[in-house]
Amino acid sequence: MLEKLFQLQANNTTFRTEVLAGTTTFLTMAYILFVNPNMLAEIGMDHGAVFVATCLAGAIGSAIMGMIANYPIALAPGMGLNAFFTYTVVGTMGYSWQVALGAVFISGFLFFAMSIFKIREWIINSIPMPLRSAISAGIGLFLALIALKNAGIVIGNKDTLVTLGDLAQPAPILATLGFVVIVSLAYRQITGAVMIGILLVTALSIGLGFSGIDGFVSMPPSMLPTLLELDIIGALDVGLVSVIFAFLFVDLFDTSGTLIGVAQRANLIDAQGKMPRLGRALLADSTATMAGACMGTSTTTSFVESAAGIAVGGRTGLTACVVAALFLLSLFFAPLASAIPAYATAPALFFVAVLMTSGLATIDWDDLTVAAPVVVAALAMPLTFSIANGIAFGFISWTAIKLLSGRWKDLNSAMWILSILFIIKLGFFA
Repeated sequence: MLEKLFQLQANNTTFRTEVLAGTTTFLTMAYILFVNPNMLAEIGMDHGAVFVATCLAGAIGSAIMGMIANYPIALAPGMGLNAFFTYTVVGTMGYSWQVALGAVFISGFLFFAMSIFKIREWIINSIPMPLRSAISAGIGLFLALIALKNAGIVIGNKDTLVTLGDLAQPAPILATLGFVVIVSLAYRQITGAVMIGILLVTALSIGLGFSGIDGFVSMPPSMLPTLLELDIIGALDVGLVSVIFAFLFVDLFDTSGTLIGVAQRANLIDAQGKMPRLGRALLADSTATMAGACMGTSTTTSFVESAAGIAVGGRTGLTACVVAALFLLSLFFAPLASAIPAYATAPALFFVAVLMTSGLATIDWDDLTVAAPVVVAALAMPLTFSIANGIAFGFISWTAIKLLSGRWKDLNSAMWILSILFIIKLGFFA
């Protein structure tokens, strides 16, 4: 049955290899089980319910990816998108988390429709590669600021906006230790480096009496506090149009980049350089996003950590199905997730930020018409505490600078349309 479903022999792999690959992938991305509930709990969402929703969204998305698309790529609520959900849509713009979930659902539905009608290719091909790198880097810098705040290393200041916190407190010390451990283990290619760092800081915090724990294993918490609590009607507010677009836009490029990059590592690209069954993979992503919104979590997306499983031999959807099974098993470890303090997950956020900002290395810094909009987009995200604003400023500055520099031929119809829409949004619906 497994051979017929996943074509193990045709992909030069075995059942044992696929199980090992799935376990490896899960260990490298399991930190989301701790980070996501902590982050969404900051806006009043029930921690236990979000934990269950995170597990189920990861299980559903990974299972669909494995069963339908037959790719060794795992899914879960995405980093960056959960920060946008928490700190921008709810924290800064003032919408309820129910409305924010409605926006996530609508963006997932639009992603689903775009995947069917192949609009995705037109949008992706229309956005300049440097702007894509700028968006990734900007999200990374945004996560870095959140990490430093959660660790107590950076605090607010009425005169200078931000300043250095009290480094003698336990949180900054333990968070710094966790970051050093994660980076060192990742450099040594130790599987599960991020999760090891989180658990190490948590163990030290509990051992030193800075936090407590009520156990390790229990029945899964109730999902009722967040189940079907999304407000789709409220999300149709005019002011949320850019928010829905931001959810859709970031997920679109994050998913596409991850799918293509991971597929290349696994030699799953065909002779024409295209990814077979790409439409099915995108349907898995969009379906998981809609399901996750209904259960109570932010956008679900493909995880680049899937490359870890591919590195040990994962080549088929069985790898993703193993990840799905492990997400379901994780439902019984809710007490452990609730015992992890914010400063224990801060190192993981900062580590992800390091990885996401690496895209700036590909920018042509000698071309000011490219470098300037990239810096604008990347810095606007953390400084305005909004991914949506960063994207808007990046598009507008790219179009305006290219136009006034006499390089209007570098612009396409999509850039003109999107820039005008962003100007209208910032001018009238900010």
